[in-house]
Amino acid sequence: MSVIAIVGSVVVVLAALLHVVIFVLESVRWMQPSTWRVFGVRDREQAEVLRPMAYNQGFYNLFLAIGALAGIWLLWTDLPRVGLTLALFTTACMAAAAVVLTTTGRGYLRAALVQGTLPLLGFVLLLIA
Repeated sequence: MSVIAIVGSVVVVLAALLHVVIFVLESVRWMQPSTWRVFGVRDREQAEVLRPMAYNQGFYNLFLAIGALAGIWLLWTDLPRVGLTLALFTTACMAAAAVVLTTTGRGYLRAALVQGTLPLLGFVLLLIA
């Protein structure tokens, strides 16, 4: 494998780890005030209203992270074509979700950049490797 494939794989793993962190915030630590500040939640009442949606969304992030990690594992072990396909698909989904986030308002641009930059970079690097 090439240096670009190695760097791309590392970037995809970092993107997956970021999405695991997002899962923890949204699905495990949602009712903690420190998490509310990350997501711009005003108070406990708003957090309670958003809780079911955040819980669900957190698991979407976890599943994408698992897919990306499995893709990288397969890329470097027994099934490189399957792994590449899975890694490309999951990083494309992560990047697309970040693009969708930008459509919800200017206040979400920073979050979209945080959420989407690593997956997009990993996707491009693996694609050209």
